[in-house]
Amino acid sequence: RGGVLGAMETGYQRGRIQEQSLYYERRKHDGSLPIIGVNTFLPANPTKNQTIELARSTDDEKQDQLRRLQAFHDAHQETSTDALERLQKAVLEEKNIFAELMNTVRHCSVGQITSALFEVGGKYRRNV
Repeated sequence: RGGVLGAMETGYQRGRIQEQSLYYERRKHDGSLPIIGVNTFLPANPTKNQTIELARSTDDEKQDQLRRLQAFHDAHQETSTDALERLQKAVLEEKNIFAELMNTVRHCSVGQITSALFEVGGKYRRNV
């Protein structure tokens, strides 16, 4: 394969990682690789009567969260754009973005930060 550089140029390592990942996922889904809690569960007729209560938020709780998010956006409307631009600049200059990220979360929501990072870095799409 021409050594490490040759293998990298042809995408050999990435291809092997993707093949192994796909192999693992197939085995997980067809049950040949049992993983407790993922594809192996309690028997269909358990000896004990077990009920699991799921936590669901009410519509009022959802609306309250949306109102608080909008209030956060409104309160930081003037500073959020600058904070996101500084974060994007740090990414493009390949700096350690942790400190800038800690500043950005004071002015921007996770959704805003995610969108800004996608703009400069793109989204990962697996090649299969």
